[in-house]
Amino acid sequence: MKLTPLALAAILMLAATAQANESVIRKALTQQFPGANIASVQKTPYSGLFEVYLDGQLIYVDAKAQYVFSGDVIDLKQRSNLTQARLNQLQAVKWDSLPLGDALKSVKGNGARKLVVFSDVDCPYCRKFEAELAKVDNITVYTFLYPIEGLHPKAVQTSKQIWCAPDRNKAWEQYITRGSVPNNDGKCANPVEATIALGAKLKVSGTPTIIFANGQRVPGMVPAAQLEKLLAAHAK
Repeated sequence: MKLTPLALAAILMLAATAQANESVIRKALTQQFPGANIASVQKTPYSGLFEVYLDGQLIYVDAKAQYVFSGDVIDLKQRSNLTQARLNQLQAVKWDSLPLGDALKSVKGNGARKLVVFSDVDCPYCRKFEAELAKVDNITVYTFLYPIEGLHPKAVQTSKQIWCAPDRNKAWEQYITRGSVPNNDGKCANPVEATIALGAKLKVSGTPTIIFANGQRVPGMVPAAQLEKLLAAHAK
């Protein structure tokens, strides 16, 4: 379809207005939040708001950034969380960039479906998720030992001991299910500190955090039935 001069002019005007608004918003937010990383500013299709991806979180502002709105935008008609869906897009991870050699690897069945999990050894929700994972077949799971020391002071040392065990997968399973700490000092070469740095880089703020083969991530404990649906939806 060929655009008329009037239609083309309108499109260019809208683009110029959007750029002007972005400039105003960036300047205003930089003044209010010095040092903050404003990764993107984008106009939304609802209520004239602009979406700002700032320091790993989404906020919404008016065209002059005089008012800031924080929280989830819900589409009531579709019953969907638009904010979380957008965050999932923005925080998608390139699967090939993940150092899978630094993770525990477990294969069930044909192992065709792939999943990465950032898991804290002392996280109760991670234990619940492991119980749900046990119900899922034909899957390869890469578990990054990601201790959150502020919540679980012993998790770093325990993670290192699990990695240093002769059978890491068995040590992980025994600790998660029974609390059995491997009998070693955890001083072998291990990737725990590197995984902590990786999680910080990827802005993994809680455990479990699940990353699917297409790079989409889902935070929190997911029941087996829902996980099956997500594996199908986010296949590479």
